[in-house]
Amino acid sequence: MEYTNLGSTGLKVSRICLGAMNFNNFENEKEYIKIINEAITDMGINFIDTADCYGKSEEVVGKALEGKREDVVLATKCWAGGHRFGGKNASGSSRVYILRSVEASLKKLKTDFIDLLVMHRPDEVLPTLGKNPTPTEETVSTLTDLVKQGKIRYFGSSCYQSWKLVETQLLARYEGYEKLCSDQLRYNILNRAVEQQVLPVCKKYGIGVTIFSPLEFGWLSGKYHRNEAPPKDSRGAKKSMVDLEGANAARYFDILEKLEPIVKDLGVTMSQFALAWLLHRPVVTSPICGPRTMEHLKENVKAVDIKLSQEIMDQVDKIAPPRSGFNENYVNHSL
Repeated sequence: MEYTNLGSTGLKVSRICLGAMNFNNFENEKEYIKIINEAITDMGINFIDTADCYGKSEEVVGKALEGKREDVVLATKCWAGGHRFGGKNASGSSRVYILRSVEASLKKLKTDFIDLLVMHRPDEVLPTLGKNPTPTEETVSTLTDLVKQGKIRYFGSSCYQSWKLVETQLLARYEGYEKLCSDQLRYNILNRAVEQQVLPVCKKYGIGVTIFSPLEFGWLSGKYHRNEAPPKDSRGAKKSMVDLEGANAARYFDILEKLEPIVKDLGVTMSQFALAWLLHRPVVTSPICGPRTMEHLKENVKAVDIKLSQEIMDQVDKIAPPRSGFNENYVNHSL
């Protein structure tokens, strides 16, 4: 395993982050705990990502980390109302919700502190919150207080627009708040829209970048082919985040078919290639791999050892041009 600093901090994290979104029930708890243990002890992964809204995930992760807590950089998220609080302040970026959410997460995770607390989305993306979004200063000041209290070590964001990332850094600089150290976003070969504005801002301000959906919900897993029925029980078969006849399908298949000879020549899988490509991209700290099985995780981790030449990176740019794609997380919302 390779390690790197998270943004401009001194925090060392593994280049592959274990996403725990799928570890969301107690029925398969033993298998999930086995995956987490093997990721830490055998694969060298020290970075785990969960969230308050991932079902029972925080509780499963908390059980798995008993006796191993100090070996792990533990990230969780708040904002989405995952703790099921009642009332009008049951989600969002307000001081009241952040404080309630952190206390609940600490109990579920069975820990005294969270290494990285991530604001899951900006208020602006939801109509119910976006009409009167929490001022960024209220959010950042609350997170700064939590750092001073020792309940969190660092804080980050997810899918913050470029202007909002800049705002957080300027508030830190001129008002004395802690700096946001990372942003979690959707980025992969098929969807490079964040290269337009968000990634340049992250580079400028030393903001680390963790990637969710590095395989574009499975499109880059190698399991889908044009004019072929998708595997049974796959997202493509269920049309769950993968629509093989949707607006993006033709473009995605065009890219995949041009990538296949490159992948075959390297002797790797499509998913390993897609992850390796991200690991070679500037600013990217760690792709988040959310396995459903041990086999998926073992395959994904091998991406760290794959070296891509500049020639191959240039070929990918010709097949899937820089800044191409569309990311709905950054649609402008009307005032």
